[in-house]
Amino acid sequence: MSKQTDVLVLGGAGVDTIVHVPRLPLPFADSYMIRPGIETRAGQSGDFVALGLHALGLRTHHLDTIGDDHEGDLVRALHRDRGIPLTAVPAPGGTKRAVNLVGPDGRRLSLYDATRSRDSDRFDEPTVRELAAVTRHAHVVITQPCASTLPVLREAGVTVSTDLHDWDGVDPYHEAFALQADLVFLSTTALTDPERTMRDIADRGRARTVVATAGAAGSYLLYDGELTHTPVVTPPAPVVDSNGAGDAFASAFLLGRLSGEHPRRCALYGAVAGAYACTVPSTRTDAIGREELLARATEAEKRTHRPS
Repeated sequence: MSKQTDVLVLGGAGVDTIVHVPRLPLPFADSYMIRPGIETRAGQSGDFVALGLHALGLRTHHLDTIGDDHEGDLVRALHRDRGIPLTAVPAPGGTKRAVNLVGPDGRRLSLYDATRSRDSDRFDEPTVRELAAVTRHAHVVITQPCASTLPVLREAGVTVSTDLHDWDGVDPYHEAFALQADLVFLSTTALTDPERTMRDIADRGRARTVVATAGAAGSYLLYDGELTHTPVVTPPAPVVDSNGAGDAFASAFLLGRLSGEHPRRCALYGAVAGAYACTVPSTRTDAIGREELLARATEAEKRTHRPS
């Protein structure tokens, strides 16, 4: 059967309400006057990965639970307007939503509404199998109910990536994703020893490639037992929001991987896309295109090898 989709994204569809605050952490006060205001828009982790992949020219399909509510309408409209196929499974608890507090330096604090997901939520297994049969790769977000799809995707012979975000290296919920994926992304934010966690994932799980993003410190790549560092790439404009930077990194890394590039070059692609994402205001969902990504990656390589 021919592959109609490059990447099937599972989970992570939702809506964020963006609140700009004068600083983070936010000191206690009875009230704050907020400028430039408060805005609600579709776009959570799975949405951002799907948007990033689509902007890079990869055929992308998104599967998730979506509620019959205003937030669900926003998610459906986002995918329809961008031309990204979306398979929406009814969500009895409603569409996922969060509030993002964004500071002047682009840092954010996300507050997720845990009432929108239920332990009983499930994707229809025949639907997952049907979509997996025509895709080259699956990127699985750690939102409910994606964990149950991992064995199905494995049986279908699809390679799998996942992003553990700010996993502490201990939480068993994240561990299920970490050990069943071929490619694992995570943040160093909550890790006391990132290298130890990365090697533990590789030693106990399926992954040959583990990537830990470290914000302004760049990222770390563990590939076939060798740990290397990728420095940050200078953003093309002022940094305004870090939201979505990790998702952009993963999207660009996957472009490289599916194009047959070495993981170190994939990490460079990720650094370029992550830097670009930090220049996009939190109220927008723009993503870097393939032509610009490749040009900026080439320029970054030239600067790296330029004699001092």
